[in-house]
Amino acid sequence: MTTTTSTGTPQGGGTYVLAAHPHWRDSRVNRRLLAAARAVPGVDVNDLYGTYPDYAIDVEAEQRRLERAQLVVLLHPIQWYSMPALQKLWVDEVLAYGWAYGPEGIALQGKDLWLVATTGSPESSYHPQGYHRYFFDAFLPPYEQTAALCGMRFLPPLIFHGARSAPEAEVAAHVEVFAQRLGSYPDWPEMDELDACVACPVPESDRPAESDDIGKVVERVFQTTMSRRLAATTDGSA
Repeated sequence: MTTTTSTGTPQGGGTYVLAAHPHWRDSRVNRRLLAAARAVPGVDVNDLYGTYPDYAIDVEAEQRRLERAQLVVLLHPIQWYSMPALQKLWVDEVLAYGWAYGPEGIALQGKDLWLVATTGSPESSYHPQGYHRYFFDAFLPPYEQTAALCGMRFLPPLIFHGARSAPEAEVAAHVEVFAQRLGSYPDWPEMDELDACVACPVPESDRPAESDDIGKVVERVFQTTMSRRLAATTDGSA
């Protein structure tokens, strides 16, 4: 399977789709959403598990692709009420302090984040009386806050429930809606009514100083130890 597809060369204002599924062969809906995304002109598509099978993410390359995009799409199945492991690692490593958020982290400000996800369980299970105990919206705050911390607007998610058992007609209709929305961005009817992203500045005092990273700490400990040994040797020879 081709892992990276670009049906155009978006400069600014393009779309970057991050598709994450650890088992594409077993996918019923996400695989078709991935194919639909690849067919939309001007969309940069990245199959994360195909691109990084060893989980060694090229952070600089990912950041460059994000810089070229206006819309960032997270496409994946919901696993344990969150995203697949490699997608989470991508968030941890690529959305770095000083680049994506923080006093100088402005690379993503003003962009849009769109969650396109599927669940294996039916929507009725996401209910206080269901076995998931909460409405599905209760699991969205981590996505919303990730967008907010980076200065991005969180667009209304596109969620497909019951992916394992849904009728074929419903799956086909959902894929068609996704492709239409992806291709028509940013000309969505509700776009003008959406609130701007919430400002979430992170003060420098809430992050360790550059000199306090692990490498610097190890270096300081080594230097202190050597200084003490030298002092002890000097004292002993006096």
